[in-house]
Amino acid sequence: MLSFSSMVTFKLPLFSNYTFFFLFLSLCSAEVLPTTLYLPVTKDSSTLQYTTVIGQRTPLVPIKLTVHLGGISLWVDCDIGYNSSTYHPARCNSTLCSFAKSHSCGDCIFKPQIQPGCNNNTCYNWGENPLINTYMDRAEIAEDVLAIGSTPGILVTLPRFIFSCVDSSMSKDLAEGVTGIAGFGHQSPVSIPNQLALDPRFARKFGICLSSSTSSRGVIFIGSGPYNFYNPKKVDISNNLVYTKLITNPRAFLQSSEYHIEVSSIRIAGKDVPLNKTLLSINKKNGVGGTRIKTTTPFTILDNSIYNAVKTAFLMALPKNVTIVEPPMKQFGACFSSKNIRNTNVGPDVPVIDFVLHKKSAYWRIYGANSVVQVTKDVMCLAFVGEDQTWEPSIVIGGHQMEENLLVFDLARKRIGFSSSLKLQKTSCAKYDYTSKS
Repeated sequence: MLSFSSMVTFKLPLFSNYTFFFLFLSLCSAEVLPTTLYLPVTKDSSTLQYTTVIGQRTPLVPIKLTVHLGGISLWVDCDIGYNSSTYHPARCNSTLCSFAKSHSCGDCIFKPQIQPGCNNNTCYNWGENPLINTYMDRAEIAEDVLAIGSTPGILVTLPRFIFSCVDSSMSKDLAEGVTGIAGFGHQSPVSIPNQLALDPRFARKFGICLSSSTSSRGVIFIGSGPYNFYNPKKVDISNNLVYTKLITNPRAFLQSSEYHIEVSSIRIAGKDVPLNKTLLSINKKNGVGGTRIKTTTPFTILDNSIYNAVKTAFLMALPKNVTIVEPPMKQFGACFSSKNIRNTNVGPDVPVIDFVLHKKSAYWRIYGANSVVQVTKDVMCLAFVGEDQTWEPSIVIGGHQMEENLLVFDLARKRIGFSSSLKLQKTSCAKYDYTSKS
């Protein structure tokens, strides 16, 4: 549990013009505000969700949130004892409602009394829970104090951070202790990185590095960097990334802030997998197909036709002395004996999988640590899931494939960078440096 009693804070004043909403005040003339924030991220052992903790309210309390890469905003469950002297609901037709792109306005009619999340003459946006594919159209837009960590002992305090209040029905399937969602969507003005970027010292850029361990934490860097890790020397991993274009789904409505990229083909052990490539592009008429990156999906989902082709190619590329296990185990459709699989610095020595991006020389290489999962002592499975994706993206890249990789989301330049496995550079997401001053 975080303690806020001994933290040094930088406070941000309120401005009526939201272009300057997050101009910072230095603590004193000798202090310089750090331009990169560090949000530690923990993998929940039960749900495999990635969670972080942020301070909110007056007095400050730690709130635990599930990280949703494509989330519209930060939202919290206001039904479970939301107490704060600095809570301000957004009043109908206000500048705040307009800035947050509110879709409607109304009064409190579903609760017996006025409370945070249910006020009269307030505006709403959409609350979303991607774990259950549920949306709430009356998420009350509000402001309150928010505190985000930077270097040890320092919090950046935002006195009127915009977020949404939802009711407890939206908290279904969240990890234990989690009371909301931390949204990092690229098109929403009230997502966490876009609100912070209203201050000119914060770039519209963030990096995410998910730990594969439930006992050591990864990190989200917010700002321009550097994104340093130890191996054992300090190195900025973001200096050597493969970048590809961030694609916006033209037909998306509630999911317009999700992150899509172009995957032009898939290679296994250096050979192209035969695919129906029309599935790899977003259909301009209905918005389905293409590739999405999603932190709330534990394992990459492939449309059934893509999955079957990938499964066949992967199993055929395994060494001949590896035994296929039938029937498959748990949710995985391709499993095999691990007795003759040796281990390497990038995980089990299995065929590498390349997601080829906008050109053949630009690819995201997936090694054994990210392509397979050990399900029993002697059995491994291909860590991809086949589903009917007729009305969804054909490929949804999940958390397991992202672990121990640095992904940088450069929103200003509309591109995403990939590092491939940090194990190649003898480091990990848990070895990030949080003392850098830029």
